[in-house]
Amino acid sequence: MWWKILLIFLAIAVVALVAVVLTRTIMFKPLAQPKKDEEDIDYDADKSVDSLQKLVRCKTISYYDSSKEDKAEFDKFEKTLAETFPLTHKTCERIPTKGRAILLKWSGKSSDKPTVLMAHYDVVPVSEEGWSKPAFEGIIEDGYLWGRGTLDTKITLNGAINAVEHLISKGFVPENDLYLAFGGDEEINGNGAPSIVEYFKANGVKPALVVDEGGAVVEDVFPGVHEPCALIGIAEKGMLNVKLEIKGAGGHASAPPPRTSLGKLSQACVKMEEHPFDFRITKPAQDMFDTLGRYSSFAYRMVFANLWLFKGVLNSLCKKSGGEINALLRTTVAFTQASGSVGINVLPPNASMCANLRLIAGDTMESAKDRIVNTIADPDINVEILGGMNPSVISDTDNAEYEKLKSAVASTWRDAIVAPYLMVQCSDSRHYGEISDRVYRFSAMALTKEERSTIHGNDERIPVETIKKATEFYIRLVSKL
Repeated sequence: MWWKILLIFLAIAVVALVAVVLTRTIMFKPLAQPKKDEEDIDYDADKSVDSLQKLVRCKTISYYDSSKEDKAEFDKFEKTLAETFPLTHKTCERIPTKGRAILLKWSGKSSDKPTVLMAHYDVVPVSEEGWSKPAFEGIIEDGYLWGRGTLDTKITLNGAINAVEHLISKGFVPENDLYLAFGGDEEINGNGAPSIVEYFKANGVKPALVVDEGGAVVEDVFPGVHEPCALIGIAEKGMLNVKLEIKGAGGHASAPPPRTSLGKLSQACVKMEEHPFDFRITKPAQDMFDTLGRYSSFAYRMVFANLWLFKGVLNSLCKKSGGEINALLRTTVAFTQASGSVGINVLPPNASMCANLRLIAGDTMESAKDRIVNTIADPDINVEILGGMNPSVISDTDNAEYEKLKSAVASTWRDAIVAPYLMVQCSDSRHYGEISDRVYRFSAMALTKEERSTIHGNDERIPVETIKKATEFYIRLVSKL
């Protein structure tokens, strides 16, 4: 008899659980989106295209080996900027910085809540033979402007300074000080942005809003959501480069030991891939799920509305599939380099394997190193930190400045769902966490997957209409500040 009673209780529990899950799913409806401006923006859109074309023609390539850099091209960029935007350079104060950077201050009616609009004007090197068109001639063809830096990130620099130039021409004065902070060595983790932050710290400037590159307007990036999504990064992952190394005597390959040094390193690699870092839903991911999950198909809405129940399922899916969603939810490890002997018939005296980790909030460079050591559990392998940075501060999203940013985004890309997210790459904006908890990452572009793939790659290019839209966004944003 007792087992019948137990079955009845289990049936009631299952029915109750199903009812709770379905109820929560049905009630998981879209949240109110930001207020959208009704008026159109009247500005010289063609000027935005012409100015970006000029900036792309400056070969501002950064190298870790500074002897390879062409200082004349960086000087040319600054001269071009001053000539192209005369009102901005006449109205704004140029503040000297120690690093390679441009810092312009547009004085507002108050200095209480300053805004910083960031971008970087250096670019990564180019392999010209892989390009369909020259990388630095700024060719416009078939509705695209071709060139290195069109997407990363002369586009946002161009949009921000065009907006300032336009508003100055209309007699607009911002309510609060506005800074244009452009780094010239972001691609090599240089000291341009840190030197600007040091200036702000020394002069008591505490930004109420910082906007840098990061998210964009994209499609088909969230399970079950088919509308365009405008993603604003409210934090970014940290980064860690490590080297796993074995040192030995070497020897002839004709008489190898039972396990070679490269064999041990390969085993360490497999162990790390089979035992990934812990699954963790941080605030940026939780907020993203809570926003975009409400627009998803019913099955996915059921998952995101009931993560308390389906967290394990989501974890398993992420482990198997990897990719962007997995990167939002754990520290990732990518083994990218390996080296051994110079001769194919020689056992290497030194063998190594390098990995790039992207650290989620809650992990640090040191804790990640400890995790690697404990996971591989091989005393013959030395784990060395080559460099990196801890995860950024997670920015506050309950403030007026963030609402203004969301409104500017929604007013420019009217069909897009605006949502926070975690940026898995690194940017100069991480330095600003020392002085502000309102640092947001949004590249003012709608980009296809194919266009995103050209960033740092061959045939980088941007649609002409996207250039114009970036300026519109910044005009809307600055007008609200």
